[in-house]
Amino acid sequence: MALLEVEGLSAGYGAIEALSEIDLTVEAGEIVTLVGANGAGKTTALMSISGIVRPKSGQIRFDGKNIVGLPPHELVGLGVAHSPEGRRIFARMTVLENLELGAFGRDDKAGIQEDIERIFELFPILGERRHQAGGTLSGGEQQMLALGRAMASRPKLLLLDEPSLGLAPLIVHKIFEVIRKLNSEGVTVLLVEQNARMALKLAHRGYVLETGRITLTDTGENLLKNERVQSAYLGE
Repeated sequence: MALLEVEGLSAGYGAIEALSEIDLTVEAGEIVTLVGANGAGKTTALMSISGIVRPKSGQIRFDGKNIVGLPPHELVGLGVAHSPEGRRIFARMTVLENLELGAFGRDDKAGIQEDIERIFELFPILGERRHQAGGTLSGGEQQMLALGRAMASRPKLLLLDEPSLGLAPLIVHKIFEVIRKLNSEGVTVLLVEQNARMALKLAHRGYVLETGRITLTDTGENLLKNERVQSAYLGE
């Protein structure tokens, strides 16, 4: 049984349909990426899974449980964490307070402290700036904080939406290095990423979304070699 199973999922905003009957699965321990142009429905897919957008139809099962209709905070408690596009950190709160808020549903104080120190090990700059307001951080540091905040819930499934958007290459490399490390430690990842080449190199499998529909799925390696994907998304 897959950790995440999406069947016949349709979702949108008012009369606008952003997703049309998509099916996808994510096995425990995988990194799976959604590839597609702007407006293809990738962000809507993640927001539907994390409970921010209510699907119009279809099923979403996490760890065998139907999660359609559950509020986001309950999904966090089940093990689903979402690091959204645009970071969405709490600008007036400190780095430490942002991370503590990521662990709001947990009551194991020792474990929370252990995880926060682990985040500071992965992102030393956050440790140095733990008492600094999040809004005063650079874009790259804010992305590290957004990822760290999601990690603080100790998720089974990490939903990442455009983690490299607008960042310098060195920071992008660091972010992807951490994603790979988290996955090696057992965290399952569903990734939306503008840099399709990096995403497919990182991912075990990928799905291609076009105007709300899945048109292709394969291993990350095979999608990198696919002429249609190369032409449309890799600039070749």
